[in-house]
Amino acid sequence: MARTAERIVVVGGGIAGLSAALLLAQAGREVTLCEAQAQVGGKARRLLSPAGPIDAGPTVFTLRPVFEELFAAAGAALDDHVQLTPAEVLARHAWPDGSRLDLFADPARSEAAVAAFAGPAAAAQLRAFTARARRLFLAFEGPVLRSSRPTALGVAAAVARDAARILPAMAPLSTLADLTTRSFSDPRLAQLFARYATYVGGSPYLSPAILALIWSVEAAGVWSVDGGMAALARAIADLAAARGATIRLGTPVREISVAGGRVVDVTLTDGHAIPADAVVFNGDPAALAEGLLGRAAQRAAPPLRRDQRSLSAWVWTFADRPAGFALDHHTVFFGADYRAEFHDLFVARRPPRDPTLYVFAQDRPPGCLAPRDPERLMMIMNAPADGDSRPPGREEIETCQTRVFERLARMGLILTPPDPATALTTPADFARLFPGTGGAIYGAAPHGTMATFRRPMTRTRIPGLYLAGGGAHPGPGVAMACLSGRLAAAAIMTDRVST
Repeated sequence: MARTAERIVVVGGGIAGLSAALLLAQAGREVTLCEAQAQVGGKARRLLSPAGPIDAGPTVFTLRPVFEELFAAAGAALDDHVQLTPAEVLARHAWPDGSRLDLFADPARSEAAVAAFAGPAAAAQLRAFTARARRLFLAFEGPVLRSSRPTALGVAAAVARDAARILPAMAPLSTLADLTTRSFSDPRLAQLFARYATYVGGSPYLSPAILALIWSVEAAGVWSVDGGMAALARAIADLAAARGATIRLGTPVREISVAGGRVVDVTLTDGHAIPADAVVFNGDPAALAEGLLGRAAQRAAPPLRRDQRSLSAWVWTFADRPAGFALDHHTVFFGADYRAEFHDLFVARRPPRDPTLYVFAQDRPPGCLAPRDPERLMMIMNAPADGDSRPPGREEIETCQTRVFERLARMGLILTPPDPATALTTPADFARLFPGTGGAIYGAAPHGTMATFRRPMTRTRIPGLYLAGGGAHPGPGVAMACLSGRLAAAAIMTDRVST
């Protein structure tokens, strides 16, 4: 009997790969998703602790409409599959001088908090910065974030339609740190809003000012996901399976094969080959460039030099009874010298001596009055992506952990340092988990005005091979990964129709 459906193999079960698999299965394609690990989710991992599973990856859920659109395209409703709770407090922030600031989902509350924190003029500055960020997001969402291949000319055309408003908002010759320093007279606020460069793995002193639009995304709403981001990944996987996709866990891929100038199959590590009319690669493009999926697929992505890599991280996941500081769901502890921190990360390439620390209190979601005892915590410290060349030794790990926990204690948060052998993931661990990256969590760093156009795009040089995930366009983050998977699915369906 003649085959009636195109065969699509998705390599990798992160949010992007799952999103592509769902949409392609919904469209009637014969979809097989191969995931090397025993669970879907990719970087949206969960690790075990004495208090239960702990989120060990992305924690901030934003751009809810992106996922509502995904589920709607599959004939389902997001709320029927994932339980989301809106956050009143977007994040709590603390500085070494003892000052603290909460930002809220309600703009009026944020402005009032900023006025109390830094004076009435600072509230007006926040209002102006928020309006700038919103203009940027609205201007670039279509021609960049939702386009499978944005170009400088296309972006210029979009800007030209409202150049008098958009060009000044872009501050095209400025870094994000330049922009926030001009936008806020209080250096703590400049530091806070410059931090959004780290959401995509960059330094605010090297990243373009246009990244201010990330504040608009967060200001539009943050939700907590019941069960964590892993629950979101499982929900997409379950729906994809219900629509006919085959989800194969514990199934690592050895090679993507090319014949006659296009993709023909995917070979597993056990030697079994799965025929494919198209392949969606939901891994870091650097793995292709290094030949980790075979020589034939090597030219599908450009190599990523060490100095082009985005940030990695040291991540602690553990259970404890925190004391002395009232944590919120998301709490950021800033260091005293932000410029020195990023010099350490991107120039000296060492763990920062005075790091910014992010603490995720998983058991304190919105409306939670009594977190479990002990409660589940994750803490992140940014680090250089040198996990393939400079794995930290035991002494370095112990020294760094002692410095980090002592720093938190000076800022009022008392925690019991866990056993790093079971609680700590270093850049070397990320390099093993995500081959080809050196531990970089966000693909290429977003440095320079042309960073967006240098990122690997959805379509590759090899017909039938498509990219999806945080290392490809439109970039890192849970919502961006979903958009990436949607772009890959749309490209496959468009290209096959064209053929």
